Amino acid sequence: MSNFKSSNAVILGLCLLGGLSVLGYLLADAAIAVKQFERSVTVKGLSEREFEADIVLWPIEFTEASNNLEQLYESIDNTTSRIRSFLEDRGIESAEISASMPMIVDKSAQQYGGQAPAEYRYVANQTVTVYSESVATVRAAMQSISKLGKSGIVFSSGGYQSQTEYLFTRLNEVKPEMIEEATRKAREVAEKFAQDSNSSLGKIRSARQGQFSISARDKNNPHIKKVRVVSTVVYYLSD
Repeated sequence: MSNFKSSNAVILGLCLLGGLSVLGYLLADAAIAVKQFERSVTVKGLSEREFEADIVLWPIEFTEASNNLEQLYESIDNTTSRIRSFLEDRGIESAEISASMPMIVDKSAQQYGGQAPAEYRYVANQTVTVYSESVATVRAAMQSISKLGKSGIVFSSGGYQSQTEYLFTRLNEVKPEMIEEATRKAREVAEKFAQDSNSSLGKIRSARQGQFSISARDKNNPHIKKVRVVSTVVYYLSD
């Protein structure tokens, strides 16, 4: 009877050992398969295009000076009207032209003891701004603004507030095509990598779209905008 029990115990032990061996083999094989499945490659795809700006913001700043405040305001109004007429004659709509409140400095209030009196007591800065979608028309007017300078208008330049800005507002229109292009280029890079490494390209593991950036093509052509986006995609690889 005891021999029978011993035999059963031996058989049971062998079965358990065999089962554990098979289970270990299967788990090892599964681990290898999972590890292979987790092989991946990270690639980037670039889409870059150039577009003309669709809005221009052109501040025209000028300076007037006088010892009489009333005459100063008259000069400001007169110069503003001349600039408006100049712009409208060159095809810029009246609704696209606006004038800010003039900034007037009283030089006598800034004088200190021992300083020579200023030639003009009052100095004013005024800005006439063009905000237009007709970029080409405005740029053409910019080329002939010197005619106003020759007529006696003193323009101020160099300050940040007097810099011309060009805007590109159609980003949402071009986004889909550019994202598609960036993703396609990323896949081309991934396929080349898989080919070179004797692997097969699998499904997308993850993808991340970079931020769109808009910048001037160069300092001489600020009205031409370079739009850029980079997509990052992770693909699975298999043998």
